[in-house]
Amino acid sequence: MELRAPENFFNRELSLLEFNRRVLEQAKDEETPLLERFRFLCISTTNLDEFFEVRVGALKQQIAFGSTQTGPDGLSALETLRRVSESATSLVAEQYRVLNDLLTPALESQQIRFVRRSQWNAKQRHWLKRYFTRELLPVLSPIGLDNAHPFPRILNKSLNFIMSLDGKDAFGRDTDVAIVRAPRSLPRLIQLPASISEGPHDFVFLSSILHAHVGDLFPGMTVTGCYQFRVTRNSDLFVDEEEVDNLMSALQGELLGRNYGQAVRLEVADNCPKQESGFLLDHFELEESDLYQVHGPVNLNRMLALYDMVDRPDLKYTPFTPGVQRRIAQSTDMFQVMQRGDVILHHPYESFSPVLDLLRQAARDPNVMGIKQTLYRTGADSVIVDLLVEAAQAGKDVTVVVELRARFDEAANIQLANRLQEAGVQVVYGVVGYKTHAKMTLIVRRERGKLRRYCHLSTGNYHTGTVRAYTDIGLLTVNRAIAEDVHKLFQQMTGLGKATRLKNLLQSPFTMHKELIARIRREASNAADGKPARIIGRMNALTEPEMIAELYAASVAGVRIDLIVRGVCSLRPGVAGVSENITVRSVIGRFLEHTRAYWFQNGDDPELYLSSADLMDRNLHRRVEICFPVEDAKLAERVFEETLQMYLADNVQAWVLQQDGSYKKPKSGSSKPKSAQVLLLDKLAR
Repeated sequence: MELRAPENFFNRELSLLEFNRRVLEQAKDEETPLLERFRFLCISTTNLDEFFEVRVGALKQQIAFGSTQTGPDGLSALETLRRVSESATSLVAEQYRVLNDLLTPALESQQIRFVRRSQWNAKQRHWLKRYFTRELLPVLSPIGLDNAHPFPRILNKSLNFIMSLDGKDAFGRDTDVAIVRAPRSLPRLIQLPASISEGPHDFVFLSSILHAHVGDLFPGMTVTGCYQFRVTRNSDLFVDEEEVDNLMSALQGELLGRNYGQAVRLEVADNCPKQESGFLLDHFELEESDLYQVHGPVNLNRMLALYDMVDRPDLKYTPFTPGVQRRIAQSTDMFQVMQRGDVILHHPYESFSPVLDLLRQAARDPNVMGIKQTLYRTGADSVIVDLLVEAAQAGKDVTVVVELRARFDEAANIQLANRLQEAGVQVVYGVVGYKTHAKMTLIVRRERGKLRRYCHLSTGNYHTGTVRAYTDIGLLTVNRAIAEDVHKLFQQMTGLGKATRLKNLLQSPFTMHKELIARIRREASNAADGKPARIIGRMNALTEPEMIAELYAASVAGVRIDLIVRGVCSLRPGVAGVSENITVRSVIGRFLEHTRAYWFQNGDDPELYLSSADLMDRNLHRRVEICFPVEDAKLAERVFEETLQMYLADNVQAWVLQQDGSYKKPKSGSSKPKSAQVLLLDKLAR
């Protein structure tokens, strides 16, 4: 039996598109508040943008380099790209169907309207004419294409218009094609003032205003056609870290060109004639399969502004206040709280403030000698960065490992690295060739003449913005063995030398892969011996071929395996003689599922690990990641219930992966509806 046969693996790219379909399904769910449904639509388009910028960009590069290598699923880059085009085309069509046929009428029923040009009354036309003249005309630069005016550089994902013209300009030139770029500074939705609105929330698309008045840009000529278009470009950065002297300088240089990488997709209005779309395809060196004709604005993600522009709490999720555990709420000293025992924090249901309070206290406590922290993403105006700066200015020894290569946050991370350095923080840019994705904080404090270490480890998120939207688990501990491991990891990242043996933590790229496989094999051995054997895993993605093959082998041995995989899953469940004992489900809801947890029955002595790593090749072999145990029995029981049991019982927001790669809602039958996210809000939030 060949467990690694291509037919036993789903294609990673196609699985990622399936995840985006599940996100789009949230926009159709009438049980979800209306403006949240609209937000899910916009999120699905943003996800698709990144898919083309990164995944399709990589496929096209492989094809350009002549690569014939196939993935675990047996598909070449060329065949994968063909299937991606077919799947993405149907996905885009569905996105616009949801916008036009479902959400727009539903929004109109709530007096939230997108007012089309054909619907403008005289007062609205007058106001919009003045708006165009005052706000838009001064920043627009039409380019008539001729020998002296070549095709302008088009920014990645920017809104543009191609126009056909008739007549001669002021210099007697007979120009029949022009390009107009809409600056990113312009809003894509303009709200009509109450004095001319027919309802409380009337909006006009920027594209509609430009269409209506584009003739003003070409006086004396006739505009015979005006069509919006948008180009998506390969946005992955390439820096040969072995060859550069300064990683920050090299990244800054690459960032300048990100907006003008190789074109990978062209979106045009569906009324754009073949002549114009063909002209654009030729210019951007794209194929017909790279063309996406859309029935509506070409940049749906910019419509997300509507969510904040409409003050309708009844059409949004009910606000909540993250909970604070009693033992924390009753104390003003986080060091004392941690001395009394480990603390598990389940975000966003529980507040992130204890982590900030710990850092704040450490920055101001004269007994604290040093702070070490990893930063992957932090967000603008980060409180964490403020506290690290404060600690350094107070004379603490502060070391921060900043991952400059966090995709799409490179520029922000360069800025925060500079700010930290200016404050006296020792900044390290991680390890050459390995992204630092581990989430760790280590505080060293002198107590009664001895040094004690306080640690915070997490499955993700030192980003104080997304901590309200992502689910993650954090551990606060003074456990000596764990603290010693964390200390060794920081030494490893900031200094030189061979990897040292860790007592409690598993680490990528050195031990995590083989240790997780060893635990899978242990369950297989137990099953073969007739002992109880079970594995439950929760992650964002599962693609690493060897790990999947080991799970197949465990399934064949009789191990019951339940996986909760939010996004990409290359494992095919339910295959006779291979994966009959494996189930895979994905939970999509109000919060982005981000927790990684791995549970092994281990006879009568279960082991539960939390991790920053998904089971992907990059996480297990090309990143610095951690996997840490929950050793306190009561806390382990709590984490098991909240992160695994509740999600396996979810019959509202769960999707079950089928053998053919599709996902279906579980049949609840007569069972009471159970949503893990709703239950956790009720249990933990205030």
